[in-house]
Amino acid sequence: MAQPLRVALAGLGTVGAGVIALIDANRDLIARRAGRPIEIVAVSARDRARDRGVDLTRFAWLDDTRALGQRDDVDVVVELIGGADGPALTLAREALGQGKHFVTANKAMIAHHGLALAAEAERLQRAFKYEAAVAGGIPVIKGLREGAAANALTRVYGILNGTCNYILSTMESEGADFAAVLAEAQRLGYAEADPGFDIDGVDAAHKLSILASLAFGSRLDFEAVAITGIRQIIAADIAQAQALGYRVRLVGIAETSPEGSSTAGLFQRVHPCLVPLHHPLAHVAGSLNAVVAEGNFVGRLLFEGRGAGAGPTASAVVADLIDIARGELGPAFAMPVAALEAQPPAPAGERRARAYLRFSVADRPGVLAEIAAAMRDANVSIESLIQRGQTPEGGALVALVTHEGPERCVADALARLDGSPSLLGQPMWMHILDV
Repeated sequence: MAQPLRVALAGLGTVGAGVIALIDANRDLIARRAGRPIEIVAVSARDRARDRGVDLTRFAWLDDTRALGQRDDVDVVVELIGGADGPALTLAREALGQGKHFVTANKAMIAHHGLALAAEAERLQRAFKYEAAVAGGIPVIKGLREGAAANALTRVYGILNGTCNYILSTMESEGADFAAVLAEAQRLGYAEADPGFDIDGVDAAHKLSILASLAFGSRLDFEAVAITGIRQIIAADIAQAQALGYRVRLVGIAETSPEGSSTAGLFQRVHPCLVPLHHPLAHVAGSLNAVVAEGNFVGRLLFEGRGAGAGPTASAVVADLIDIARGELGPAFAMPVAALEAQPPAPAGERRARAYLRFSVADRPGVLAEIAAAMRDANVSIESLIQRGQTPEGGALVALVTHEGPERCVADALARLDGSPSLLGQPMWMHILDV
């Protein structure tokens, strides 16, 4: 058998320990599939004394993660530190600069620096792989980069954050409010002590920008992703969605518009949506992830599975190592960086869709008429309007669903109501998924 592929591993948290455990458990199978053994030779982490449930004494320990990329006995550096910048980015640059292949699960670093790192990997004819960065153990990166490579993809969308999906599906099943479910998710370890990165939609936006680049051959543009998280969703929204035949999910969606259309460009958005019960995404519950891609010849592809955790993420990392062992070193974004197109952001205003709007209003005569007038003046057609329940402040909840129309009209209606003394808080706007 050929010489082993020698790996240095930076970061020994849940996923790093999972990579070691997976290679130990499936060593022979991995070697047969890779065509040669895969061996970890060096590791680095912040705390040498911590018990990680795996034997680390057989590996060289380096306190300086950057030094992993400088070792002569290392072929591949795996980065599992996290963070868009700092030690992770330093290690990536050092490893590639020293002629090592590079594998990462770091979606934030890819979203912000992926093009530069991929270009450096191409220049040096080294691999830059990141299957674990999007949707954990689901092989969506490989699926888009290789399986759907012959297709012109027009849309990619999905549930990209397990924490948000766990919170929303638990609110649905238990009828609980956001704060209570978030606290329980933190206690169970599904949510971080500081959950903002997840519940504000940033994590999903990082992943969406990567998927968009792969799907459409576009240059990464994280700054163009419009982001709204789930903090403002209340139990009444979940209940109203159910009554209407929908489930609430945080959905990231990216799609291209035809040349010459009023919305030409690349549209990218992460936003809570009402998903119809007949759609596959409505049935993705708990901490699962799911990605849908639509191609002109293959049709609709659905990728679903566990999007986080030691096992799924480690599985994706080791799959990248097997590819490298086989000599599969193709471009990180399915085509050379120089071939990726800079697509302008597509404006949302002319997108046509139905909308769900929820208002917390003062419980007094004339309020519904004021809302209806604002909708009328903005050319928003109301399909249904319901006043139900009370707010903690003693006001009333008003929910309405619009007919299909341009999003700019809904934005105009909300602007007309901005500052109204009838409104007791910010309205909630959720798009109704119709794809």
